Amino acid sequence: MAYDTQNIFAKILRGEIPCTKVLETAHTLAFRDINPARPVHVLVIPKGPYVTWSDFATQASPAEQADFVRAIGEVTRLEGIAESGYRLIQNNGDHGHQEVPHMHVHVVGGASAGPMLRRMEG
Repeated sequence: MAYDTQNIFAKILRGEIPCTKVLETAHTLAFRDINPARPVHVLVIPKGPYVTWSDFATQASPAEQADFVRAIGEVTRLEGIAESGYRLIQNNGDHGHQEVPHMHVHVVGGASAGPMLRRMEG
């Protein structure tokens, strides 16, 4: 899948759409979700043009990958959920219910995240 330079996260990275920043590093931006699912709901995105986790894992530099992982850890500390617990959600493609074609991780916490998945019926 080709990267769409007009996706909402690309526009946020270019400053065309505002966001409430939680953390910004050389390779990563973390900002509050505008429709939070829990008291803490932060989106963490790489600054590079990656669509899925697989794309990021195979195309991003080691520096980008390390920065991204460290940024997620720092967000949990900044948001005060590192000790109480949190969930990382990363959706890929249609079957993964990815809504924005820019690789991103949802960091959610501050309340119980509930069960991971429900068993399929039938």
